[in-house]
Order: sequence, then C-alpha cells, then structure tokens
Amino acid sequence: MKRWLQGLAQVRRYPSAIAGMALILALVVLSIYTVFAIPYSQALDLWRGGETWRMHPVNARPAWADRLTGGDLPRTQVISSDGAEVEDNPFEGGMQRRLTLSFDYNQAAFPSELNLFLSARFEDREPYVRMLWRTPDGREIPLGGRRVGGTERVSISQDWGLERRLGHVPHVGLLARPGNDHGDARPEVLAGRYELVLDAVFFGEDASLDADLVVYGRVHGIAGTDHRRRDLMVALMWGTPIALAFGLLAAVGTTVTTLVIAAVGVWYRGWVDAVIQRLTEVNIILPLLPILVMVGTLYSTSIWVMLGVVIALGIFSAGIKTYRAMLLPIREAPYVEAAKAYGASNARIILRYMIPRILPVLIPTFVTLIPTFVFLEASLALLGLGDPVLPTWGKVMNDAQAQSALYHGFYYWVLAPAALLMVTGLGFAMLGFALDRIFNPRLRSM
Repeated sequence: MKRWLQGLAQVRRYPSAIAGMALILALVVLSIYTVFAIPYSQALDLWRGGETWRMHPVNARPAWADRLTGGDLPRTQVISSDGAEVEDNPFEGGMQRRLTLSFDYNQAAFPSELNLFLSARFEDREPYVRMLWRTPDGREIPLGGRRVGGTERVSISQDWGLERRLGHVPHVGLLARPGNDHGDARPEVLAGRYELVLDAVFFGEDASLDADLVVYGRVHGIAGTDHRRRDLMVALMWGTPIALAFGLLAAVGTTVTTLVIAAVGVWYRGWVDAVIQRLTEVNIILPLLPILVMVGTLYSTSIWVMLGVVIALGIFSAGIKTYRAMLLPIREAPYVEAAKAYGASNARIILRYMIPRILPVLIPTFVTLIPTFVFLEASLALLGLGDPVLPTWGKVMNDAQAQSALYHGFYYWVLAPAALLMVTGLGFAMLGFALDRIFNPRLRSM
C-alpha cells in the first residue's frame, strides 16, 4: 500500500498524467450528469423517436458550427394555436372558427421544411379545415382544405401541386420575394410577418382543433440532428457512460480473472499449470473480432452479450503467460515460504502474498486496456453489430455511414463521436504511459 501511495504521489510530476486525468475526469463528470439529466428510460424513448423529434429539422448542423463560420442560418420556430388569434362564428348545429398563426421571419436563408400538425376532437363528424397563407406584402396563397380525423400532419413542403403553382418548393416559394417565381434568378427571402390562417368548421358543440406550425431551421442545438430528426446530443451524452462502463467492466473482468488464473497455475504447478497453458495457447489463436461478428450475426447484438463474450475470450489471453513469468520468482520468495510454514492456506498465499506483489506493475496495463475495449465496442457498432436499443458513439457513426453523411457534407455527424473516441483514448493513454514510468523503474531513466 505504501508503495502504491508513493507511486501515485509522483503522478503530479508528469504533466501528461495530469492532462490525462483531467480528460478522464471530464468524461466521468459528463457520464454522471447524463445519467441524472436524461434517465435511461427517457434516453431510450428519445432515441427510438417520438413526438419530440417531429419538431426537429432533418440533418441540421450544429448551431455553434454555423456561428463559428460567420453564418446566420435559421433555427426552428414552433407556432402553436394556444397563443393564436381566434375568431368564432357559431351557426345552427356547429361553429366556424378562424385560427391565425403568426410569426416573424427575418433570416437571410430559407427554412428547411414546413409542417402543420393538426389535432381535432369531435363526436360524430370530422371538422373541415381550409388553410390560407399570408405574406408580409399582403399576398394570400390558398393551401387547400382537408378533413381532420384525429392527429394528422400536413406536409406543406411536399405539396407538389403547390410547388407547381409557386415555381419553387413550398418552403421557399411561400417565403420568397415576388418577381422571380418562375425565373432562373436565385430567390430571396421576403422578411416580415407571415400568417397561416386556418378556417375550421365544427359540427357539434364540443369539437375543437389544436394546431402547431413548425418552420424548421437549418441548425439545431450543440450536436445537430440526423436523418430521423433525432438530436445527436442524446447519443453523444449517453454514449459516454456506456463506453466507459463497457471498457471498465471488460478491463476489470479480463485482467482480474487472468491474473488469478495465472497465480493459481504458478502455485499449484503440475497438471493445473499445464491445462491453463494449453487453454491459453488455444485461445491466443482465436480471432476475437470475427467471433464477435459471428455472435452478433447469429445470436444477439446486445451489448451485455458482447461484453460477456469479450470477458470469456479474454480470460485465457496472452496476459497469462506474462503474469506467469512475473509470478514464478515470487513463488520462491522467502516470505512466501514463511507464510507456508506457519500454515497459511493456498488461497491466502495466492491472494495476499503473490498477486499484490505485481499489481503496481499491472496498473498501467489496466489503464491502457480500457480504451481498447471502448474502441472495440465502437467498432462493432460501426459494423452494424451494436446494440440496436442503446444510443452509442459507434451507432451514430454507423448511421452516418449508412446515410453517406460525409458525401452529403454532414461532417458533424462523424466528427463529434470520433472526437469523443479520440479524447477517451488520449486520456487513458497519457495516464497509462505516465503510470508505466512511475511503477516500472527501468523506464524512469528513459
């Protein structure tokens, strides 16, 4: 214990170790914050998609990246009927209600999409809604009408008839300055106040209508969105505790079990040591990644199944031979002979006298082993064998690869998880190399 404390006290002499510890601490703090800020069940619901994502733009870049390049791309606006101007005109057997959804648009770039979400409550007959678009210069553009039978989405941007009338896609034509609607000139945004007028006809006394107009922007949040409107920040945040937990559990499981098995073989010798060495030699030639690919393809891609396979294949790894070489001289040490003379049990000698002697030397190896398993989990997800439920860094990169993100210019989709993986590897590597110099005397003069 004293040797450990003296070794750890020397960490502050190595700036690389301090920097590595700072990076690891930042990842741990982010993991703790994520677990409390976005509970596990909520994270799964968000990643599966739902009502929240429908208000997000598709493939929107991060807002900070746009500001960093001096841009002023629009953000998403949600105009709800809760604060809309309402006019009621009752008639016998029903009522006509006019909802006016107003918003200001002053950005230089057009929005990426326009959607209208309608939710109607009625008893017998479905309400009928007619839509009218008003521009700042007084023009009125009819958007047609429809019956609303519950909760529906009106995809204004995908109205092909409206696109033919405007000469541009609707989310451009409805906000474009008049004068070059059908020309070759590039359209310009007409800044000002826009209105979407909904004339609804209800049949019944208790009927009502809620509406949300979503003017989708081209940037969103800190990490942007993907092709399914999901906020990538959820995956980047939750990928941190998942990656650290996978790497830590795999490193602990393989290192501890391998060390104990090696010590058992050294102490008992004979056929016990022979069996352990033969199993190790067979296991060394088994390729880990192809086996994991086979398990993920034929059995399950659950992260816990993959973790169990990694630990099982890592028990009889090449580390057993390294640990065996370190433990052989310790077995013949005088204090071990003394412990055996006063009647110490085999388990006590192995766990209390042999293993602790080499633990300080193994700490650097253990630290540098954690990012190895983090990269392994990300590699499996990148190959399409990641857990389909959990939002992880590798799953984000797999989706980016499937959607040709780099080809379409969505660099943020790949760079963000890749940067987190590099930071994780860098932090543990810097700390591990510094600890190796501290606990291995032969490296101190190098």
